[in-house]
Amino acid sequence: MSVTRIQPRRSFSFFEWKEIVEYRDLLYFLALRDIKLRYKQTSLGAVWVILQPLVPAIIFAVLFGNFARLPSNGQPYLLMVFTGLIPWGLFSNSIGRAGTSLVANSGLLSKIYFPRLIIPLASMGSVVVDGLVSLGVLVVLLALFGVGLGWHLLAAPFFLLAAFLMGLGLTLIVASLNVYHRDFGYAVPFALQAWNYLTPIVYSSSLIPERWQFLYSLNPTVGLIEGFRWSVLGGVPITVTMMASMVSGLVASLVIGMAVFQKIERGFADIV
Repeated sequence: MSVTRIQPRRSFSFFEWKEIVEYRDLLYFLALRDIKLRYKQTSLGAVWVILQPLVPAIIFAVLFGNFARLPSNGQPYLLMVFTGLIPWGLFSNSIGRAGTSLVANSGLLSKIYFPRLIIPLASMGSVVVDGLVSLGVLVVLLALFGVGLGWHLLAAPFFLLAAFLMGLGLTLIVASLNVYHRDFGYAVPFALQAWNYLTPIVYSSSLIPERWQFLYSLNPTVGLIEGFRWSVLGGVPITVTMMASMVSGLVASLVIGMAVFQKIERGFADIV
């Protein structure tokens, strides 16, 4: 007779991904449940996935591109905005949706054992689906504007993966702390809105004065957005500072997120 012993980890270690693989069926069904619940009893259904990034992009293009005449580095303003919204949506929506996932699934946490990481990962599943749909819309827009694709398109998956992993790291921090302090659930939307303004989504980073460029580039999402935009539309590649800041932010968010999650996950069932 085999015996499975469940006990807390005594030291920091990266998540036992082997255990996640063993529970992959649970991850799949929880992610599928979240996707179905998100658009349950809606008339338009998955059309909302298309409208959510496309409508804001059109509004921004009209207001800032047509009326305000903000520079777009020679690119169609609508495409410049849309290529910024895709990685930003993957990053921010992961935090926004999965940040409250542990509290929302309190019944599961207190009843059975499974790797707790599965819950925020499953909540991020709907974000990935939304991102894939947005990429399909982007392909249509590129064809409509007659934009050719170059070799730099090969870098696009790297920046999308970076957006997902950076979002995962911050999600683990927010989701863990939200179990103990529900204020995080209210503070995150405000923080993401402020972060949105500090990121070149509806404007180009070239709009920032030269003397502030280095400080501005320290924002890790600047390289994330400008990198994906360059990989799709071409133009001037991101700077070394932007790339270094993005990679540093990615690594820091993952390491800190995993450390915080592992440190306090043993008390989730008692507190939630």
